[in-house]
Amino acid sequence: MFRSLRPLLFGLAMAGATAPALALEPFVASYQAYNEGKLAGSASMKVVPKAGSQWQIDLNVKGTRGFARLAGLNIEQSTVFDTAGGQFRPLSQATVRHALLMGRKMVGTYDWNARTAQWQGDIKKSRRAPLPLQPGDVSALLMNLAVIRDAAPGRQLDYRVVDNGRIRDYQYVVSSEPENVTVEDLSYSALRVSRANGGDDETIFWVADGVPTPVRILQRENGQDGVDLRLVEYQGAP
Repeated sequence: MFRSLRPLLFGLAMAGATAPALALEPFVASYQAYNEGKLAGSASMKVVPKAGSQWQIDLNVKGTRGFARLAGLNIEQSTVFDTAGGQFRPLSQATVRHALLMGRKMVGTYDWNARTAQWQGDIKKSRRAPLPLQPGDVSALLMNLAVIRDAAPGRQLDYRVVDNGRIRDYQYVVSSEPENVTVEDLSYSALRVSRANGGDDETIFWVADGVPTPVRILQRENGQDGVDLRLVEYQGAP
């Protein structure tokens, strides 16, 4: 299973709750990348401030030589965003997929004045038309930050993701109790955040208190583990 990484794979409408205050800080995180349970590469995720009130989140995943031909493990994604009304608001988005013979690049712009988003580049014609934006919409990458912000025991999370020329709804359920997540000699007590409306296509996050990025992100298809990112190191704001 090697498609583009889904919301690391991700606006926000939590039933019966308002969005909590933002606690956005820069960080750099390093992951081991597995596929079907085997170590297959590495990944990094970082959030950095930009000019004015803007921020940028980047995700880079790189496969080892044996996995170099697989686009799902050779991908760069980024989103420039700001905050509005207590939510993360995407402004631009880019995806670059590296393949052995041909790479692909897609770039999107979110126009909040016109309330539309549109993509260009190596993307299907059917996905190039402007898409309607709603308050709270996020990109796939921004859902990683939203899950960190929103996860609480037993809570249901709903996200509307506008990314790469498509609109998709994601529903997640947070576990009532934390569980241990171990990567090499590191161990985290983390809440499991599982997708509830993906059918056989699942994305699961593990969120640990005080860690600004998911400690594990697992994609599963038809009950089988696919791409699996496991946190091995992170550095917060200096």
